[in-house]
Amino acid sequence: MDKIVIFDTTLRDGEQAPGASLNKEEKVEIARQLVSLGVDVIEAGFPVSSGGDFEAVKSVAGAVKGAAICGLARAVKKDIDAAYQALAKARHARIHIFLATSKIHMRYKLNKAKDEILRLSIDAVKYARNLFDDIEFSPEDASRTEREFLFSVLRGVIDAGAKTVNIPDTVGYSEPQEYGDLIAAIKESVPNINKAVISVHCHNDLGLAVANSLSALKNGARQVECTINGIGERAGNASLEEIVMGIRTRPDIFRDFTFRINTSEIYKTSRLVSKLTGFVVAPNKAIVGTNAFRHEAGIHQDGILKKRITYEIIRPEDVGFSETGLVLGKHSGRHAFKERLKSLGLILTEAQREKAFKYFKNLADKKKHIFDEDLLAIIEDEVKVSAKVWQLDDLIILSGIKIKPKASVSLKRKGRVIKADSGGDGPVDACYKAIDKITGIKGKLLDYSIQSVTAGKDAQGEVSIKVKLKDKVVSARAASTDIVEASAKAYINAINKFLLNPDFANTKSSRRPDQLNLFEI
Repeated sequence: MDKIVIFDTTLRDGEQAPGASLNKEEKVEIARQLVSLGVDVIEAGFPVSSGGDFEAVKSVAGAVKGAAICGLARAVKKDIDAAYQALAKARHARIHIFLATSKIHMRYKLNKAKDEILRLSIDAVKYARNLFDDIEFSPEDASRTEREFLFSVLRGVIDAGAKTVNIPDTVGYSEPQEYGDLIAAIKESVPNINKAVISVHCHNDLGLAVANSLSALKNGARQVECTINGIGERAGNASLEEIVMGIRTRPDIFRDFTFRINTSEIYKTSRLVSKLTGFVVAPNKAIVGTNAFRHEAGIHQDGILKKRITYEIIRPEDVGFSETGLVLGKHSGRHAFKERLKSLGLILTEAQREKAFKYFKNLADKKKHIFDEDLLAIIEDEVKVSAKVWQLDDLIILSGIKIKPKASVSLKRKGRVIKADSGGDGPVDACYKAIDKITGIKGKLLDYSIQSVTAGKDAQGEVSIKVKLKDKVVSARAASTDIVEASAKAYINAINKFLLNPDFANTKSSRRPDQLNLFEI
């Protein structure tokens, strides 16, 4: 069997997506879920890029076991030293060094010649070899690099001690046949390639990241770098869930390939990343979109009822979608509630379960049937959250077509209730202005979206927002059967995240200018 190493870069390249920023607690939470998912390597960040990123990588390295923890570094000593310090507590630490090798990058970005690039690459790996046993090297923009020069760089860094050589399609320029041929050429032309694992890192600028990655695997690559939901720079990265299920669904093509991924954890991981980054998954997204296993056309429905395989090549439960449907209501007790949580893979403490049961009962009074998605929303938005500075105590909205909307909001802090009234362009705007009055923090709403958690007129609405609070960009979400209440809770959650995590900056804004143009692979 050929073991495929799954290298997840959601916490590094995924977080580089404009508008996505995670604090260290959120990175640890996602990293733990990635271990449950079964990834082999977690790229936790770029330690030298900012103090916040250094601390986040350090926190993941100290808290998360069950996968190698990786830190990114340029081919300079200070970056390598920072990665070593941040990864000191990791049970298995990997450093990922990169340096551009394409003509366009060497000329316009680095202003360096080939011989200097080759020397810097080899020297960086040799220096890192004194600190790390596990070294990965990436010739940035490899897919646009002259092949003979690329082969020379790969040969040199492998001799210097790199155990993995990554071939980035940095700008998503390649197409599958071309990229697969490049991997095959590396296997044939680099004499010491048998001493290293060939990895691939594909971007989705032309929508080919997954196709290129799968083509590379067929041609000899044995590590694939990807992100949950395909998030990342510009159009994103290769999607982990699509790559894994592509391999699993087509054993006739990907013969003897194996991986550690527990596919039943895919949907849960997708939801967590979506929630913490604020990036809503498109309904038509492959594998994890809400429409991925829905059928409306009559011919399709008829086929599904007769034999599911007629229109479903993947079983929903294989990726973590539940088929149980409606199982709980207002008369359900603690035992049934506990069993349902268990079947969903939600492991809670007794105190958390009791808190969740209370929210479940409150929700059951508002809607007839509680779906699995409702339970997930309760756990994500009400139970598994950090300590709250402000809590919503009461909300009264006056709105109509011929009157100016008004909101009366009461927030609770340390047992004290504070109330404020405000008008606005709409009920949500009025509500947010009242919250601003109470908290003394004025936020600028950058993005607002709402989607139904489940079907039905009584469905919960899940509000996702991005808010600029002073110089920080914060993502938050909340769900409720009342969309104004959900909007208020999401805004309060954003303010709480800001107050509880002063380092919750968009880390890209704290990077020094000399790092920005060298950051991406």
